[in-house]
Amino acid sequence: MQPLPFGVRFFETLFRLMPNMSIAKMSLEQIEKSQAQVLPDNLMVKLFLGGTQKGVQVADRAISGPGSSLPLRIYTPASAALAPRPLVLHFHGGGWVLGNLRSGDWMCSTVARDADAVVISVDYRLAPAHKFPAGLEDCYAALIWARDNAASLGADPKRIGVMGDSAGGNLATVLCLLSKDRHGPQICHQALLYPVTDGRMSTESYQTFKDGAILSAADMQAFYRYYLEPGMDPLDWRISPLHAADHSGLPPALIVVAGRDPLHDEGVLYAEKLAAAGVPVILKEYPQMPHGFASSPALSRDARPAFAALTRAQRAAFYP
Repeated sequence: MQPLPFGVRFFETLFRLMPNMSIAKMSLEQIEKSQAQVLPDNLMVKLFLGGTQKGVQVADRAISGPGSSLPLRIYTPASAALAPRPLVLHFHGGGWVLGNLRSGDWMCSTVARDADAVVISVDYRLAPAHKFPAGLEDCYAALIWARDNAASLGADPKRIGVMGDSAGGNLATVLCLLSKDRHGPQICHQALLYPVTDGRMSTESYQTFKDGAILSAADMQAFYRYYLEPGMDPLDWRISPLHAADHSGLPPALIVVAGRDPLHDEGVLYAEKLAAAGVPVILKEYPQMPHGFASSPALSRDARPAFAALTRAQRAAFYP
């Protein structure tokens, strides 16, 4: 077995030394404080989350959402466009409980630059104050708004993609199913980074990496507990898209999975489910990487290769 890259060892060691970074060990007061925190633009934050790519303009705005004002962050390539650009909606990770717009700056600006797309990051409502389906309905509202306002953004409403990591990958995945179910906007590509797809939490990778430093089985149990109302079925397809009755007709997908991740197997299973339904799918595996690796380009040697693969897949879907 190859030794782990230094960045992975550093990443995992730091998490083990900071137990309050585990949702399973956080109090409700700590969760609320984390949700309200504005991340400073310092070296440590950039080390974990990267920074905004040069040549990309960033603008914040808010739209009317299902429950309240819904903040968005819009990333647009600074270069002139010869035609309306593709439009990508991004949903951040954090177990439906943590995360914010800042956490997606590097990922979103990379897609804006390398896929030559307008990217909209959605600051959906978070649990436990806003349980399912509040965050999902915010994401759907943002999709409708993006389609209806694409022209004002210099984007093409007929070339819409979605992307997300972890719980954000879950929301992106479910959004494709939901828009199909509601006869909503047609989505032409989904880019899913280690997505949550199966509420059973019973795969082999869950057992192998149940004590993962960055994401553990106990963390996932806590995330589900905060996200769902008591007694709710975690296998509802709007929570566990692997268990949807019909996956046919969904947009082509790129799915990234990390080898040292409890969620590894359910990402693979979802890729297999899509392929069995006739959906074009590319599965990219990074065997030595932990959960969340693609968010940290300074620490994870495979973060940039993963996003190079992601933007290639997006361009192939947007510019066939």
